[in-house]
Amino acid sequence: MDRELNGAMKSVSINSAQLNGHNNGGGLDETDRVGVAQGAALSATEKITTTTAAATKSATATTNATTATATTTNLTTHSPQQIALLSAAEKSKMVHELCQQLLLTDEQVQELCYRILHELRRGLAKDTHPKANVKCFVTYVQDLPNGNERGKFLALDLGGTNFRVLLIHLQENNDFQMESRIYAIPQHIMIGSGTQLFDHIAECLSNFMAEHNVYKERLPLGFTFSFPLRQLGLTKGLLETWTKGFNCAGVVNEDVVQLLKDAIARRGDVQIDVCAILNDTTGTLMSCAWKNHNCKIGLIVGTGANACYMERVEEAELFAAEDPRKKHVLINTEWGAFGDNGALDFVRTEFDRDIDVHSINPGKQTFEKMISGMYMGELVRLVLVKMTQAGILFNGQDSEVLNTRGLFFTKYVSEIEADEPGNFTNCRLVLEELGLTNATDGDCANVRYICECVSKRAAHLVSAGIATLINKMDEPTVTVGVDGSVYRFHPKFHNLMVEKISQLIKPGITFDLMLSEDGSGRGAALVAAVACREDILNGKK
Repeated sequence: MDRELNGAMKSVSINSAQLNGHNNGGGLDETDRVGVAQGAALSATEKITTTTAAATKSATATTNATTATATTTNLTTHSPQQIALLSAAEKSKMVHELCQQLLLTDEQVQELCYRILHELRRGLAKDTHPKANVKCFVTYVQDLPNGNERGKFLALDLGGTNFRVLLIHLQENNDFQMESRIYAIPQHIMIGSGTQLFDHIAECLSNFMAEHNVYKERLPLGFTFSFPLRQLGLTKGLLETWTKGFNCAGVVNEDVVQLLKDAIARRGDVQIDVCAILNDTTGTLMSCAWKNHNCKIGLIVGTGANACYMERVEEAELFAAEDPRKKHVLINTEWGAFGDNGALDFVRTEFDRDIDVHSINPGKQTFEKMISGMYMGELVRLVLVKMTQAGILFNGQDSEVLNTRGLFFTKYVSEIEADEPGNFTNCRLVLEELGLTNATDGDCANVRYICECVSKRAAHLVSAGIATLINKMDEPTVTVGVDGSVYRFHPKFHNLMVEKISQLIKPGITFDLMLSEDGSGRGAALVAAVACREDILNGKK
């Protein structure tokens, strides 16, 4: 195939001992030891570099299925009395065997890189875009912050039952002042008319400007709108569908920027120029790019999962470039939907299928359901339930909380993994909250191992995506701006990503991961600031 894939192929065989200056911050955990043993058994396969994608898919799917089936057989053939007599080491072995299906082999990660690139290309191409799962929407953002943006800017962040208004004053030396306020959206407005919603927002904007003594100033505004949007320009986007409990009439298939402008005009008391509409992933990139000009990728790993990146204009077939001097455009991948066509089936497990069947959107957002904070805790809970019902964990004693969907919170995964090796303080506190008070040290070690498997897989899936973007961009140095609760709060996620991406990118490329600061707020103001900067420059020509 093409050269960016060759880079992934060549570097995927690098092991962690060969990494230059990168480690996972805490040595090998139990998942590493299992992975090494598994890798040793597959070393002969790894040497066959001409293996086709189909053969790789078949082999890896068979390996997963065989391991999981064998473990399930063990669980069903052992009686509760027999399992009760097993030693702690034997129980631990059964847990490790069941979790094998959650650990991605080098071949599987390599195959993921191929498939992600294939889906990105489908989203970018005019002919295949309508049927593509990874949509690769054009954002119409072509210019990144250069650090010279100055002045006062407003940001409006609408993405849930509350919204934020921010006033950001960009100053010299990457300094800024920021003031913000959160406003509630009453339930009757969430399900009322679009006019009611935008009139409410306009009223809050007016009040905010009065409170912050900018009522008489004409200010640019960046609008973060975290709902499915079909963008037609930097200041034009049609709502595809409402989510998150909203159902305002007269907004779907309408330009939400125009609806906001109309509401501001109806009041007639403030002067606001809506300069851009964006999503939180774009904001994350912009927020980081203001401080680090190598930032060309934005990543969210939180309740949801998404990425955006700077693409060459000629690759983005749906983008009608207006300025031939501008060679790149920002692409919002919407890669949470990767795998909706079955492309991830070769690494999905019984637990992933359970999550999907019981979700509000079965068959949708397959990649996101294997990664994001909305599902990570539930994945762990499903494994715990299976092991407890088999008598492997907690002597078979479950609890009502453990058996209730959604009550093993993703924050528990981070807390359990934050325990020092051999220490189970956080783990026991979590188990107590779940009503499990009879846990042995062996139980705690197994619970932690299950958490490690789920979070490591999530980090490796994200890393395969980011490495694919880095290799596709083919720039010598790339910074990835990252935000989201999973990346921000999980104690090992950053290091797991650095280690895996280092293995997957082409030789000679360097990268770093940068924690974003308020992408949906400051990032929105920066998009507006850059748009204003470009308007001024164009006006001078």
